[in-house]
Amino acid sequence: MIASLVVLLTVVCIMVLGFSLWTLLENFLTIDVPPAIGHTVKFRIMHCVAQLIKTWGCILEKLRICSMARFCQFLQDLVPIRKDPRVVVTNLRFGTISVRLFQPKAMSSCPLRGVIFYHGGAAVMGSLDSYHNLCNVLARETDSVLMAVGYRKCPDYHYPIIFCDCLNASIHFLKSLKFYGVDPSRVVLCGDSIGGTIVASMTQTLIGRPDLPHIRAQILIYSFFQVINLQLPSFQQNKNIPLLTRNLMLMIMCKYLAIDLSWKDALLTGACIPVDVWEKYRKWLSSDNLPERFRKKDNQQLKFPAPFNEAAYLETKCIFDREHKPLLADDDIFAQLPEAFIVTCEWDILRDDGLLYKKRLEDQGVPVTWHHVEDGFHGCINFFDKKIFSFPCSLEIVNAVISYIKEV
Repeated sequence: MIASLVVLLTVVCIMVLGFSLWTLLENFLTIDVPPAIGHTVKFRIMHCVAQLIKTWGCILEKLRICSMARFCQFLQDLVPIRKDPRVVVTNLRFGTISVRLFQPKAMSSCPLRGVIFYHGGAAVMGSLDSYHNLCNVLARETDSVLMAVGYRKCPDYHYPIIFCDCLNASIHFLKSLKFYGVDPSRVVLCGDSIGGTIVASMTQTLIGRPDLPHIRAQILIYSFFQVINLQLPSFQQNKNIPLLTRNLMLMIMCKYLAIDLSWKDALLTGACIPVDVWEKYRKWLSSDNLPERFRKKDNQQLKFPAPFNEAAYLETKCIFDREHKPLLADDDIFAQLPEAFIVTCEWDILRDDGLLYKKRLEDQGVPVTWHHVEDGFHGCINFFDKKIFSFPCSLEIVNAVISYIKEV
């Protein structure tokens, strides 16, 4: 009996090791690591660890042990939270929504600046715990009261729950600014990745609300602002660059929007876009709107969008909902938006979304501060405090955001 168990364990260990090595080799050969990122060995190791976690998460999901999302979420929240005696942290609940309040401990004779932070993670990853250290630093270094929103995520919750959670938490906070010691004329919305998308949608949604203070500024860190044209130059140039490859983005997008993955090719080629819709939006989605240096490598000559597929449209039409396309809001909406701080990364698949959003704001006279990170990649802000796994671009973005908030 013992001998049989030993043999079984040996076989399992060999299979696990073999499969892991195969996964690492496959990804080593298919991903791109631009030398400009620097620390390429560290970058590859980081990607390999992330890929192993994702792969084994998918295996556990197929075995019906737990979902891939839960497995990844469990591992990410093992990262220790640093206690900072200079910041008071309070966990709160606004109904079903978890929020975390960060308040500088030092007494102030006047109301402080307020920051509402929406974390990234593509509605699958990210949490109050995994972003705790970043939020703590932002609150401390900018002397602000920061509220981080712990919106509900996949796999249990999909769109529009995530947007509704952020909207309800934001309204609650904005109506209680006096209680939290916040100056209503200095409230900033901030987020990275999908969190930045939420910032843009939230800012547009709250325009004209007479019962709420006006948002002073919006901070948008490597975010997406539309999911209609997925053939922009950055989607092609950076499609195989971690941490957000094109395949991963499509998979996560389908999970978030509850779209069957079989429609991913229709999303990618634009076959789900009605002709009249494309004619309406192409003026804002064309790569011609990008600065010359970001489109000079655009060698795409394929016909976009592909011939219209009505079945694909009916299955994916939620991509045209307002919350997913803040880039395509009307001019009169853009003209009312507050000033913006936009961060883009050279080696990010979503780079061009940020550039197109920047142009739309500027065209309507909205002040924009643009910070482009030449060695940056998607998700890099999360590594600003990871010591040996930190990157220069990670700290650069954090410092840039801090400097901007302090000027508000």
